Amino acid sequence: MTPVRSATPPLSGSGASGVARPDAVRRRPWMLVAGVVGLLAALHAVPSGAQPVGMAPAPARVLHLSASSFLEVPQDWLTMRLNTTREASDATTVQNELKVAMETALRVAREAEQGDALRVRTGQFSLSPRYGNQGRIQGWRGSAELILEGRDVERIARTAGRIQTLTLAQSSFSLSRQAQQRLESEVQSQAIERFRARATEMTRAFGYQDYELREVNVSSSDEGAVPMRAPMMAMEMRAAASDAPVPVQAGMSSVSITVSGSIQMR
Repeated sequence: MTPVRSATPPLSGSGASGVARPDAVRRRPWMLVAGVVGLLAALHAVPSGAQPVGMAPAPARVLHLSASSFLEVPQDWLTMRLNTTREASDATTVQNELKVAMETALRVAREAEQGDALRVRTGQFSLSPRYGNQGRIQGWRGSAELILEGRDVERIARTAGRIQTLTLAQSSFSLSRQAQQRLESEVQSQAIERFRARATEMTRAFGYQDYELREVNVSSSDEGAVPMRAPMMAMEMRAAASDAPVPVQAGMSSVSITVSGSIQMR
């Protein structure tokens, strides 16, 4: 039997290697673009109310709220800074004069020192040259500082008045560390309790029975007295009587704490 031969002529340019015709190669990019467009159309065909795959649903019934608490208490810690300044043509003289002034002041202060009632410590000490118009050293200037601080206001003020080799430069009231910690703890407890009460109130106002805490932030701020320069009255009283106490008056310190966050009603 004679085999049937195909009447279809071979593809132009294909040969034995099977290379596609140029016009077929040119059509393939259009086929790729059509496929990509079809894929994008399928992805955008998701219903409007459906949640995209892999994303958590948005939380519902979430309420953001905050509550604050404020408390003001008398200041219980007094700090007094006394200093002196000396000038001379040479550094050694200035240093020696400052040393004598500080030793004399320390003897008086240490006699009254007593735990937290009155603490005594030295502060800044500086020694620097003074230059003239020609840029040459014309002399030396130095300063020294003594700090009195504690809870016993009367003892501190009386001791400062007895020190004659130094002058009062600054006095300020504040809260002691223990009082500050007690105040912050009390105000924080009040703020948290108010936040919980407000969360319960708002949850029931919206018709729900309970809530779950999602996130919470606690922030605080405190205000104290601004350091005051020594009044002229104190200087005059010291000049009139060596043991006269420096007049001082304590102020108030306050702490404010805010609790903010979000809850999910249920």
